[in-house]
Amino acid sequence: MSEQSVTRATFNEVMLPNYAPLEMIPVRAQGSHVWDQAGREYIDFSGGIAVNCLGHCHPDLVAAIQEQSQKLWHVSNIWTNEPALELAQRLVNATFADKVFFCNSGAEANEAALKLARRYAVDNYGEDKDQIIAFKQSFHGRTLFTVTAGGQTSYSDGFGPKPGAIDHAIYNDLESLEALISDKTCAVIMEPMLGEGGVTPATKAFIEGVRALCDKYNALLIFDEVQTGFGRTGYLYMYQAYGVVPDILSTAKSLGGGFPIGGILTTDEIGKHLKFGTHGTTYGGNPLACAVANAAFDIINTDAVLSGIEQREQMFREHLQGINDKYQVFSEIRGQGLLLGAVVNEAHQGQAREFMAAAMEQGLMCLVAGADVVRFAPALVIDPQDIAEGFARFEKAVARVVAAD
Repeated sequence: MSEQSVTRATFNEVMLPNYAPLEMIPVRAQGSHVWDQAGREYIDFSGGIAVNCLGHCHPDLVAAIQEQSQKLWHVSNIWTNEPALELAQRLVNATFADKVFFCNSGAEANEAALKLARRYAVDNYGEDKDQIIAFKQSFHGRTLFTVTAGGQTSYSDGFGPKPGAIDHAIYNDLESLEALISDKTCAVIMEPMLGEGGVTPATKAFIEGVRALCDKYNALLIFDEVQTGFGRTGYLYMYQAYGVVPDILSTAKSLGGGFPIGGILTTDEIGKHLKFGTHGTTYGGNPLACAVANAAFDIINTDAVLSGIEQREQMFREHLQGINDKYQVFSEIRGQGLLLGAVVNEAHQGQAREFMAAAMEQGLMCLVAGADVVRFAPALVIDPQDIAEGFARFEKAVARVVAAD
């Protein structure tokens, strides 16, 4: 089947309608450049929603998957494998963790984290300690458990009974958490920076306060670093920026540089409660995914790359500020590292998707985070020339939206 034998119309014919993809179909990419079926070129500021941390088809990742593909693809969890052990060792050495569990996605990682927290509480305190507290506007995945923990009922309503004992506090509002937490709380799950919920970082006081309340009530603190992790904010994981250590951390997206992989990190004391037979996954930790993740780790976890993220963040902020000085469309630029959100002002309320669509017309791929935030999550090693050209295109898009009003 040739690439031209299918079109966007094919999606409507053969795919379930839970997505509404844009008209353009990417067929080839290199670095931060993408080409569609017609051969038109785009600059990618979306990063596959914070997944393609090294851009598209990075030569080291291509080499890793080619090499591993000729050795071993899959053995299941009845056996372990060298790439998985090497990746786990790297993660343990670079973080607070003693133990790692691998799966295939962020949702699976958060599912495992929540199950582990519940099991830890049952084993240590009894079945009455089962409350999980999450935050409104948060996002933790699409399984029934994780979508219920996520603080957006539009994603969780309409599927019948939801898992119980899950409550939601207000993000960056410690008093709202204090009103809910008690000795019945087994875990608090939070993103150090809301991703889907608007690219809103936690304040240092808030995240320190959450840690203190968890300690007070013997509740585990779970950091969902699916979107913020693996270099995205200029640290290997964002908890390191705050100096606040979680009990369990979920990771995915950038971890595989574009190849599906997820996992949780935790301590020996907590991890021992996920004993033999309590949880599993057929594909998790497969050699192909772990080989690619090892190659990505070798590049990401270096001073050169991590320090370069802060420099690129400043470039993004300067370009966005320059555009805003001219067109007055954003009320705030927020976020950290290369996960940034441009919040539209009152005059353009609800128009984030229009800015994204206009950007596509100008040859720039970006994202939204709700109706009022244009989100940027490019490759962590994006070339400064691509940043400049991408924002030249974005400025034309902004001009088009403003002119149409």
